Amino acid sequence: MGHSKTEKDRTHKRIVAIASKRFRESGLAGIGIADLMKEAGLTVGGFYKHFNSRDDLVAEAVGSAFGTWKRQLDAAATDGPPLSSAKLIDDYLNEVHRDNPGSGCAFSTLAPEIARTGKRTRSLATEQIRNDIDLLAGLVCSRNDKRDDAARSKAILLFSALVGAMVLARAVSDDPLSREILRTVAAALKQL
Repeated sequence: MGHSKTEKDRTHKRIVAIASKRFRESGLAGIGIADLMKEAGLTVGGFYKHFNSRDDLVAEAVGSAFGTWKRQLDAAATDGPPLSSAKLIDDYLNEVHRDNPGSGCAFSTLAPEIARTGKRTRSLATEQIRNDIDLLAGLVCSRNDKRDDAARSKAILLFSALVGAMVLARAVSDDPLSREILRTVAAALKQL
């Protein structure tokens, strides 16, 4: 008996969600297809009913982790909590984000690995970085300023510092130093 298109789509999305979380937790090479499919309650053979290759899964899983800031901005536009650069900094540079890489920013967990992936994944990452820089430029420019080179430069600096600080805060084994990195970078970025 065959599965309905709706059920296949749900299963596909479940596999992508599991892979997205596990890749951010363990790295792109840190978990195999067999383990991912087992966690999804499926067999390895079922993988190829959903994806042509591991690279296809990686691209979809990484891509699904993108867009958090855009979703926050969209929510703010429809009576959600306002999104400011200070709120974004606080939401990003904190211990909860540091301690939960599986549900956090894909760039702070996977950027070096993304640089070694296939063209599709790198293209998705490039597009997302452009989008994030544009979004940040809109947050950091004052109401009287137009989005100019200065706002874009600030946005690139902000994005780079956020990702870099999170990478370093996760890398150190000294918890007080990790918290100090998060607090120090957050305070400096809010001065922009």
